[in-house]
Amino acid sequence: MDETRLWTFIVVGVTFALYIGIAIVSRAKTTGGFYVAGHGVPAVFNGMATGADWMSAASFLSMAGLISFMGYDGCVYLMGWTGGYVLLALLLAPYLRKFGKFTVPDFVGDRYYSNAARLVALICAIFVSFTYVAGQMQGVGIVFARFLGVEVTWGVVIGMFIVFFYATLGGMKGITWTQVAQYCVLIVAFLVPAWAISHKLTGNPIPQLGFGSALQAGPKAGVALLQALDEIHRDLGLPEYTGAFIAGKKSMLDVLAIAVALMVGTAGLPHVIIRFYTVPTVSAARWSAFWALLFIGILYTTAPAVSAFARVNLIQELQGKPYSEVPAWVHKWEETKLIKFTDHNKNGAIDGIKRMGLPDETIELEVHPDIMVLANPEIAHLPPWVVALVAAGGLAAALSTAAGLLLVISSAISHDLLKRMLKPNMTDLEELFFARLAAGLAVVCAGLLGIYPPAFVAQVVAFAFGLAASSFFPIIVLGIFSKRATKEGAIAGMLLGIAFTAAYIVWFKFVHPETDKAAHWWLGISPEGIGTLGMLLNFAVTLAVSAVTKAPPQDVQDTVENIRYPREGRHPERGEGI
Repeated sequence: MDETRLWTFIVVGVTFALYIGIAIVSRAKTTGGFYVAGHGVPAVFNGMATGADWMSAASFLSMAGLISFMGYDGCVYLMGWTGGYVLLALLLAPYLRKFGKFTVPDFVGDRYYSNAARLVALICAIFVSFTYVAGQMQGVGIVFARFLGVEVTWGVVIGMFIVFFYATLGGMKGITWTQVAQYCVLIVAFLVPAWAISHKLTGNPIPQLGFGSALQAGPKAGVALLQALDEIHRDLGLPEYTGAFIAGKKSMLDVLAIAVALMVGTAGLPHVIIRFYTVPTVSAARWSAFWALLFIGILYTTAPAVSAFARVNLIQELQGKPYSEVPAWVHKWEETKLIKFTDHNKNGAIDGIKRMGLPDETIELEVHPDIMVLANPEIAHLPPWVVALVAAGGLAAALSTAAGLLLVISSAISHDLLKRMLKPNMTDLEELFFARLAAGLAVVCAGLLGIYPPAFVAQVVAFAFGLAASSFFPIIVLGIFSKRATKEGAIAGMLLGIAFTAAYIVWFKFVHPETDKAAHWWLGISPEGIGTLGMLLNFAVTLAVSAVTKAPPQDVQDTVENIRYPREGRHPERGEGI
């Protein structure tokens, strides 16, 4: 066994033992503990758990990889997800917390006074969550395949077992405290190599400052990092790394559509929204949003620097080198089929580097973007224990989000479908049993999606955000801020919004993938950004149908008026206390 694999077994084994131990200690015994951790999580720890829930395999593994290969265009994921969390924290979270329901379908069912609306929201929640969880399980499989020497399929199975154990045993209570530990693991794993590589390349150990510094060694020594990348790209005949809206890059409209879809999709993600129910008060929900944004910002401000470091190191390490002289890590990744070398001109050297999925006869080394963060320490020749730490961080990011998503699926089935609709008289113990059973079945389905993923991790996650944007966001916003929005409008808006978005994605990604190019997209908007149009369609349909249908009952309108004042208490305009 090589040193890197030994270190990985040790570090991953210790972290997995920690997660299982926390799940055993904090196991849930009531439905309140299973769904919302008994409303007893302090704000700062809920902020950590939200950060871990939020920073999935897409944030940890794939986002930096996409920025590394796409340059400016890849930053749309960074901007969209960060802006989306601000939107969620300021616009929706306090109001939803005051409403006091366990789940988003619960909110939709009560606000729109209809079990039909609840059922549609439930189906949307399950659909969005399964789409999202596919990316997480794929990330787990990639880490296991490379660093523990097992096939991707078996890596996913191992991840399924771990998530099943602490999600079904502890519910939200166990998941929350496990996610606190997972946040600590993933942020340390992301920052340690970033500090080391930044110091090695630029002499500045702070990645955010090294990002704007000059390279210390190599053919571009003395040149600013981003300027050097632009020069390297020009030399290779590629669009400039920092170039925006130029040939070979995304259009301005598509970038805008993707950013909006990611932002409003964030605000509609049920596994993030439910985190604001785990704190004891509305004030604590606001503070946990602040802490979560701070904890998320640490990784998100580091990611662009990591991307640029990885891009420079990869090109300087491999471009033009004889294939017989490539370092061992290249062959290790080839075993996972995430790096592929094809000697088109038969000269034995690597004459072109590009990411997988974009074949070109001039490209000889295809590199999957999802491996860039994981491979970065090896490319930079860092010690094996750092490589192992990054592997553990990738697993922590994927497993933490997967657990949150699986709980959403579980609660949608046990609470919203069974308890609220089909079997309202069942006891807490029966509901807890069905919640755990549903979580177990969801884990199996999630594993299958991880074994047969539809695209890159970040792309799969972008699809989930688009589906959330087109289904939940308009209904939640109108449910809070419009007393006139009706059940008929909500049902029609959700159905048409998610159907349009899903059909567009399926058409270009699965039915006719050969047409997945800007020339064939509607208005030039890619499947990753189509959720923006789906959202606008949802808003338009919901408002139009609501205008011609009977207004909601007075008690529903009174509730809407009340929850717009997110602090505890009663209506201030009536002279009542807050």
